[in-house]
Amino acid sequence: MMATSPDKAVRSTQEQAVAAWITHLNQVRLDGLLRAFRQQDVNLADALVNIDAALGKIDLEVIATNRGGVKGMHGFIAEVAEVGVGNARARILGGESIYQWVNDNGPVDLQRAGVDIQQKFVAAGGRLGLGAVAEHMQKYPDFLKSGGKYQIPADHFERIRSLYGMSAEDAGKLARSGDGPSFRDWQRVQTFFGEGSVSIDAMEPSHLEYHEVQRGAYGSTLAAEKESLRSTDESLRHDAYVEHRPSLQEGAEATMVAATIESGTTFILAVSSKRREGKSLREFTAEDWNDIAVATGFGAIKGGVRGASIYALTNFTATPAAVASSIVTAGFGIAAQANKLRSGEIDEQQFIENAELVSLEAAVSALSSFAGQALIPVPVLGAVIGNSVGTLVFSSVTEALNAWEAEMLVRHLAEQHELDEHLAAEHRELLDLLDASMARYLDALDLAFSPDPEIALAGSVELALQLGVEPDSVLDTDEKAMSYFLD
Repeated sequence: MMATSPDKAVRSTQEQAVAAWITHLNQVRLDGLLRAFRQQDVNLADALVNIDAALGKIDLEVIATNRGGVKGMHGFIAEVAEVGVGNARARILGGESIYQWVNDNGPVDLQRAGVDIQQKFVAAGGRLGLGAVAEHMQKYPDFLKSGGKYQIPADHFERIRSLYGMSAEDAGKLARSGDGPSFRDWQRVQTFFGEGSVSIDAMEPSHLEYHEVQRGAYGSTLAAEKESLRSTDESLRHDAYVEHRPSLQEGAEATMVAATIESGTTFILAVSSKRREGKSLREFTAEDWNDIAVATGFGAIKGGVRGASIYALTNFTATPAAVASSIVTAGFGIAAQANKLRSGEIDEQQFIENAELVSLEAAVSALSSFAGQALIPVPVLGAVIGNSVGTLVFSSVTEALNAWEAEMLVRHLAEQHELDEHLAAEHRELLDLLDASMARYLDALDLAFSPDPEIALAGSVELALQLGVEPDSVLDTDEKAMSYFLD
């Protein structure tokens, strides 16, 4: 049984509601991605500012003042650089600046989120800074008790950690001297931590290595850190894109919701159709309920196809959701007409006309949704209202025309075809005239701007005439020119 106009309006509205809902899902995801990108712009800028600030402070407060002298300058460079690098790495991840340079020559060099840190960038004596740590402990015995940390170069800490965990048997295989860790280094590390005053957990690595904070190296070190921050920024942006890109899970959700909505709509319309036949719910037969169940199941399948198709079209092609829904709807409608053609219910001419009507209705549905969303910028609601109004108006008009003016439409269509052919012929003639006129105009324009004065004068006259200047007003003779300028 053919659906009535109200049924068509309900179906069209439901279809565009699904499309609008998927559009809303896509927009929420896209808005999240743009927010993440905007925040990352801020994070990168703040991170780079911290590195630039560290460079400036080293230049002005350490190098310019010769802070620490030749032997101790790198220690102060390391402190400032640690603050800059540590804060920059926190900022690039969206965190707050956590390092602070104490700079008072006291027992604490840095503070990190309330934790006191004493740095020891010392290479003298081959003890990897452990001797300097021991001296600081003797001078400030309560430093560790209050939660302080000793920080040493990253490369020194790595070697100490390795030697600390090495067995005596493996240590015996180390070289007694030369490059690399030696057996004597292992003994020093074991002896230091064996005394028990400082545990391995009380020490931590710096962000930087010993050689990276020397006077001639800190500039390139911090420049490399800026490049590393940009690389981290790119990685974070990629992660944000991956997090907010279309997903199989969201596509499955769109498919399931669309299937549920369309099956529910189909069920209601099928029941309403039976009720319009004059039957009450108690009078429904098993056959009636079977028809309703079949229609509902088919509606679920169509809804699932619609949801998956719209999600794919809107996310993997440049297709708005309203248009995507109309494409799917038109596809279903044309497929139904093709089935009627194969079964002999309609002929080829009727198939073409019906297919055109299905496509037109789908286009009106999409256009109405666009207009509704523009006038009522509320997700889903604007599309639903716009589609409802547009579909009902269109249905009313088409029904009136079918009832009263079908013959006029057929005659009008034939007249339009004839008029189109006539106008097309006139259009071609006008284009030919325009081409010829434009060619003459361009030739005159070339002459008017010729470097030869005589040719330019003749061209100017021709150009003036082509532009509609009265021949009597054109200065094409010596007498006219003398009269114009002297009289």
